[in-house]
Amino acid sequence: MKANVEKMVKHIGIVGCSAEGASLCYRTICVEGASRLGLHGHPQVSMHTHSLADYVDCLDRADIDGVGDLMLSSASKLERAGADFLICPDNTIHQAMKYVTCRSSMPWLHIADGVASEATARGYKRVALTGTQWLVESEVYPDKLAAAGIEYIRPNKDERQRMGEIIMEELVYGIFKPDSIAHFQKVIERLKQQGCDAVILGCTEIPLILNDENSPLPTLDSTRLLARAALDCALRQ
Repeated sequence: MKANVEKMVKHIGIVGCSAEGASLCYRTICVEGASRLGLHGHPQVSMHTHSLADYVDCLDRADIDGVGDLMLSSASKLERAGADFLICPDNTIHQAMKYVTCRSSMPWLHIADGVASEATARGYKRVALTGTQWLVESEVYPDKLAAAGIEYIRPNKDERQRMGEIIMEELVYGIFKPDSIAHFQKVIERLKQQGCDAVILGCTEIPLILNDENSPLPTLDSTRLLARAALDCALRQ
């Protein structure tokens, strides 16, 4: 990327949480940036991550303000590194976003905004929601979907508990077991029978095991949609 072009492109700050999801988001920005900025081109990107254990400790205690404080700590470091705006490639900790945005001096993109916009653009009317148990039981997506006039269905208690176990015990460590993939496919198939016309991959690691080729429903890939929204923002003048 030529120096004069680089000055016109905003610096993306990534507030990371889990390694696999943050890595996929970062990689998508860099790879797809080349299609927008020319061979090997992408915006400047800085990332900061606290220990995942710190986030999980807060989530287990339902301490959403504590989650927000960790995010704000990362945001402060990224602001000093020169970031112009921030993204967080982790759906679950978006539960703290209202706490964060009113205390942050930096602009943020919300992961669920991009998903809801894409669902609207593609004409989906009722979507299935997958993700960690924390995420599925939260209002992170219901709030955004309701505002867009889109219905949603959550997996049942046993399904979301097992999905959460798979995500936190396997996917965040890059472990992809056929039985675990089959569980997600079974849940999505059941929700398809309940009238869902698409599925939100509402954990940034789920796109590592599911896509349009092996999912019973068309997928809304939250990780890559956030990365593309960040590219759009970085290039917008």
